[in-house]
Amino acid sequence: QVQLVESGGGLVQAGGSLRLSCAASGTLFSINAMGWYRQTPGKQRELVATITSSGSTNYLDSVKGRFTISRDNAKNTVYLQMNSLKPEDTAVYYCTAEIVAGIRGGEYWGQGTQVTVSS
Repeated sequence: QVQLVESGGGLVQAGGSLRLSCAASGTLFSINAMGWYRQTPGKQRELVATITSSGSTNYLDSVKGRFTISRDNAKNTVYLQMNSLKPEDTAVYYCTAEIVAGIRGGEYWGQGTQVTVSS
């Protein structure tokens, strides 16, 4: 069974940094796009950043220049380096991946990790 496991969330002061990780485990052939979303109570989940299998990236305007998405294909892992964090970055962050795994392939989601930025 394929699953995504996230780590790296926590509490940080404004201006600080955190690095999120998300590793895919299980039997899979390859991973296409990977990404990070975030959600706060009462709001829709929003796309923060994506990265293709070839390394092309895309970012939410409000995080450009502060967040960096990267991936290690050998480890089936995607990262989100978050610098210059702001209180408005506080949210539950979810990773997602388009996994190629035969009949078990498709879009998978992590369990979510809380990021809290204090002012």
